[in-house]
Amino acid sequence: MLADKLKEIYDLLYKRFGPQNWWPGDTAFEMIVGAILTQNTNWTNVEKAITNIKNADLLSPEKLHHLDLAALAQLVRPAGYFNIKAKRLKNFLDWFFENYSGKLENLEKVRTSDLSEQLISVKGIGPETADSILLYALNRPVFVVDAYTARICTRHHIIDEGADYHQIQETFESNLPSDIELFNEYHALIVNLGKNFCKPTPKCSECPLNFLPHSV
Repeated sequence: MLADKLKEIYDLLYKRFGPQNWWPGDTAFEMIVGAILTQNTNWTNVEKAITNIKNADLLSPEKLHHLDLAALAQLVRPAGYFNIKAKRLKNFLDWFFENYSGKLENLEKVRTSDLSEQLISVKGIGPETADSILLYALNRPVFVVDAYTARICTRHHIIDEGADYHQIQETFESNLPSDIELFNEYHALIVNLGKNFCKPTPKCSECPLNFLPHSV
């Protein structure tokens, strides 16, 4: 059964890598900022950008919302594509204040599916970023899918090649318990596997899943 295979993969990855302690951040808002900034860059660069914001004492929805776009771009420069990412942050903040007065507690009663649609409607926020915000910052039980997930699942015959984001997500959500901690840890473990073993040219002999059926 697919559910059994997904559980086996999780158990093997957890045994090999241990807990990943995702998502780094002291507050839910910091995690949201990180989710937006981490697009097309590594976490080390995002940490530098967030440190800049913290050092300027600006890591709050209100302060960033009122900050000049050019000034914000300079703060997030280490994250790369800084003009684009500053605009994406501003787009999120505009939506956040227009619809929810910039208060995270106002999101609590909104259905996850509705919140997902609203986040994706914000220019610059795609499904992966929206779901990262939902799972890691807002504690909603959604499974985050990325390029590593697609590659690993294709190679291990969990999904058909060419399956889209929502098809892959549904595969996990319909075959695993709807558990925030499980989804959190599983996604982080998949990222570890994808970065270090299941690369475009894979290291199959060293992979913790090396005895499972796969194709490359």
